[in-house]
Formats: sequence, C-alpha cells, structure tokens
Amino acid sequence: ISVTGVQTCALPICRDAGLGCAAMVEIRAEITANVWKIVVDEGQAVAEGDEIAILESMKMEIPVVTETPGIVRELHVTEGQTVREGDLIALIDES
Repeated sequence: ISVTGVQTCALPICRDAGLGCAAMVEIRAEITANVWKIVVDEGQAVAEGDEIAILESMKMEIPVVTETPGIVRELHVTEGQTVREGDLIALIDES
C-alpha cells in the first residue's frame, strides 16, 4: 500500500469465527512514527484508497491508506501511540 512515499504492509489472513473463513487484511506500519489521528471507526466501510490513520514522523504527516475495500473490523492503535515498523494498525474484512 503506497503511503506518500512510504509503504504500509497489507497481508491477507484468515479468521474462522465458526461461520467459515473471512478474508482479513492486516494494515501494518512500515516506519516508526506517532499515531497523530485515527480517521475511521471500527465497523466502518472503507473503499480502496481511503485513509485509515495519519502517522507523524519528524513533523511530517504520513497518511495510512487501504488498497482493500471492506469493513474495519479492528483498530489496534490509539491516537498519540508510538508504532514501530511492523506493528498492526488495523484489520480490514474484505468478505
């Protein structure tokens, strides 16, 4: 996922909640930064290219976008939190 010159990592995973397998995509941080703003809520529908969060590093705002349309199932960060490379930001349900 391209994020203004930075790459975030979107990895498909499979969760079985007893009703079959739902395709989930992990949105992960590619750099160490502070979470400046969470743009979406859990349960919200997102389209390809929608912002999930905005990170801040060295006074630069770095939008985290999704290339996967779906529903935001889980947010794993809060505003003001520091994330490191590879930290999970959100799970998107693409089913």
